[in-house]
Amino acid sequence: MSPRTRSVPRLAAATAGVLAAGLCLTACGEGAQGGDGSSVKVGLITKTDTNPFFVKMRQGAERAAKTHDVQLSTAAGKFDGDNAGQVTAIENMVAAGVKGILITPNDSKAIVPALERARARGVLVVALDSPTDPEDATDALFATDNRKAGELIGKYAKSAMKGRKAKIATLDLAPGVAVGIQRHQGFLKGFGVPEKDPSVVCSQDTGGDQAKGQTAMENCLQKAPSLNLVYAINEPAALGAWTALKAKGREKDVMIVTVDGGCTGTRAVKDGKLAATSQQYPLKMAEQGVAAVAKFAEDGKKPSGYTDTGVTLVTDEPQSGDGSRDTAFGLKNCWG
Repeated sequence: MSPRTRSVPRLAAATAGVLAAGLCLTACGEGAQGGDGSSVKVGLITKTDTNPFFVKMRQGAERAAKTHDVQLSTAAGKFDGDNAGQVTAIENMVAAGVKGILITPNDSKAIVPALERARARGVLVVALDSPTDPEDATDALFATDNRKAGELIGKYAKSAMKGRKAKIATLDLAPGVAVGIQRHQGFLKGFGVPEKDPSVVCSQDTGGDQAKGQTAMENCLQKAPSLNLVYAINEPAALGAWTALKAKGREKDVMIVTVDGGCTGTRAVKDGKLAATSQQYPLKMAEQGVAAVAKFAEDGKKPSGYTDTGVTLVTDEPQSGDGSRDTAFGLKNCWG
């Protein structure tokens, strides 16, 4: 989620306002004409500018901006959860005359009033990766099917356990966050166990952070020393879990499955640290989002509903009928 900067004089005032709020606002590409003959402006607002997932998303938006000959402005919160920063970015982009805003909301509920104000000004609003709450607070959503992502690794884990009794630790995201809930529920469905099933011997929140994932795994090992399967919300949390398991000499006999498809995580699958990951595609989300705004500027037709941007099970130890691809494929399509 890291920006590459090119300054645009016409956006200088808006840029200064956003930077003062602790955000980064940049722009690239000029040329496409809106209905009034002006250059079409598109805004991208990510959760932060440091996570590799959002770095790749920005790269996709920059590439699409050149393809569709539009002017792209980008902004990011100072930290994961920075709703106030994203609100400031929305206000600055609307003031700068954007035709559409693409956003990965830090707070799916708290961001809604700012998005409603933007839409009332005629701005197309598209959520990327994470839906708002309610989902129809944006015109459209381009994202991974997170339940499917969880279900793929759940089915894989069930098959790879080969009939052994599972003792599962779930390393989750945080209460009330849609992405984390959907992946968790998908994993349980894929594995074939209900919520609160006794086979789930430990559940901890990690915030998707590697250090917190390690701490969560250490806590689970104390609570349930004989656990043998770990579901992790993302690859950083999964690698934190692997570090904790290695410290206890358990890294060979505990299976870890996760979701993301970043290059670091995919290499960890190749190295045998993780058994499998569900790979998602942030570059595609951003490319399709920019294209949707460009089309809206051209013909006035708004995209609507949910567009699935794809997910692929990646592993080097496939199970019968799992439809997986190997890490060679994963590394060609990874991000970060």
